[in-house]
Amino acid sequence: MDPCKIAICPIPAQDSPITTAPTLSRRAPRRFWGWGQLDATLDAREQATVKTMVEQLDVPFTERAVPQVHEFALPAPRVAAPPALAACFSATPLDRLNHCVGKSYADLARMWLRSAPTPPDWVAYPDDEQAVIDILDWAQMHNVAVIPYGGGSSVCGGVEAAVGDSYAGVVSLDLERLNRVLEVDPVSRAARIQAGALGPELQAQLKPHGLTLRHFPQSFEFSTLGGWIVTRAGGHYATQTTHIDDLVESTRLVTPAGVLQTRRLPGSGAGPAPDRMVLGSEGTLGVLTEAWVRVQEPPRFRASASIRFTDYFAAARCVRAMAQSGLNPANCRLLDPLETVFSGVGDGRFAILVLGFESADHPLQAWMERALELVRDHGGVYDADAVAQSLAAQGGDGHRSGAAGAWRDAFLRMPYWRDPAVGLGLIMDTFETATTWDRFEAFYENVKADVGAVIARATGQEALLSCRLTHVYPDGPAPYFTFAARGSADGSVASALAAWRDIKQAANAAVITHGGTCTHHHAVGRDHRSGYEREVPSLFRQMLAAAKQVADPQGIMNPGVLLDPIGRNVGIRGALAPNV
Repeated sequence: MDPCKIAICPIPAQDSPITTAPTLSRRAPRRFWGWGQLDATLDAREQATVKTMVEQLDVPFTERAVPQVHEFALPAPRVAAPPALAACFSATPLDRLNHCVGKSYADLARMWLRSAPTPPDWVAYPDDEQAVIDILDWAQMHNVAVIPYGGGSSVCGGVEAAVGDSYAGVVSLDLERLNRVLEVDPVSRAARIQAGALGPELQAQLKPHGLTLRHFPQSFEFSTLGGWIVTRAGGHYATQTTHIDDLVESTRLVTPAGVLQTRRLPGSGAGPAPDRMVLGSEGTLGVLTEAWVRVQEPPRFRASASIRFTDYFAAARCVRAMAQSGLNPANCRLLDPLETVFSGVGDGRFAILVLGFESADHPLQAWMERALELVRDHGGVYDADAVAQSLAAQGGDGHRSGAAGAWRDAFLRMPYWRDPAVGLGLIMDTFETATTWDRFEAFYENVKADVGAVIARATGQEALLSCRLTHVYPDGPAPYFTFAARGSADGSVASALAAWRDIKQAANAAVITHGGTCTHHHAVGRDHRSGYEREVPSLFRQMLAAAKQVADPQGIMNPGVLLDPIGRNVGIRGALAPNV
């Protein structure tokens, strides 16, 4: 078969209902049924990579028409929009579909089934913070749940309007119009930025000041500063500033009970830190409208290397030595042999360590030389000429060449590869965690065994289950697992979704049972609540529920994420609910 005709979803014509349905959004149209921009396509190399993955799962190539807006029958809004705010409220089908779910495998599978789960009654696009306050006041008065929405890139059920039957309606509150850099302090190197700014938007506005936030999650193009903060997102650096937590100086949170503004300070010992209550709150306490964040000069010096290991655990021990050395590489991602195939940077014979250093202040020769000593001590092999070229190309794009550059490009494009697979009834998903080094080898083997067994039972075939280490600390790594399987012999998306539910529950249980966390940087949402409730002490969850009752006395803020509001039973809803 012609590789250009594999199941790469065709882009709808310009007169498609997808493009003609009205919207109040001011951003470029996106796929409500997939990842990213509506007009995105896969190049020939990416098509070949998807073809390879699909062939390994013994799935025939057939084109399937992508979902269209007119195929969805959405119920009418259950509540009337507030007259004073009607201009920023939308109930158009496209807006409601775009805010119906996030971008997890299950979210997209349900869209491919033409089944919009619990669409919001309205989508609100406030122009400023006062409009946010007014919307929350109205929602409290009329028993309307509010789902704060940034870029909609949640992969854990964090933005789905699955709130139960005790609310009169649901509003998805989209912060896309609060997207400006408001103030820059070049002396302290900090910036005040509105929460709705997408990664590229804030990056472009900081550039004239010679500064950057230097936080690059995989979803960078389609996620917002506010989303990063309330989900404790992981970013560019594999060591040191691994989470957005490390970059937050102060926050401003609009809650139903009032506005919480914290002070700008480099550090404080004044009791429990208020910002720590906002970080990871996932929209359950209020709406983050802006934050002061720590920025820096862009790096001028870079060096990278791609290292092969025949022994995966020897490679992991090398990474541990690197994490405990104080060298603090910016990139230190270890891909097991199968993960190199998924990423399109290897053939499955070797584990590959993608290693990189960067600095705005100093050359990196000494750091790279010491790191490569550790590599050689653990049996790693690399191209010395390629490393030398990387060091020589300071200020250029040399760090983007070779396997390291190929991995970087693949990392940002991977979500697009999944879209055609979902339509074919394939299951392609990930789960991530963190554990301590003393447990890692047994953890890796046991999690793969437990989840692999459930994949085999749910799908009737052996799993393709791989792992990469995305972030590393002196005391442990963050393993990030990828799995792929054929959902059913007949390519049924519904059967694949049912199998995914079993696999997801097994993954939640396995990482906790074997000594990890239910999530390292993807947040809790609805999908990880079962793991979260096992991991976090019951007393702390009661304390959090009490804090929520103070900030959100009517329980309208993102109910069901992290916890149920006191006095309301939201229960298990969203992607893990048994009904489609």
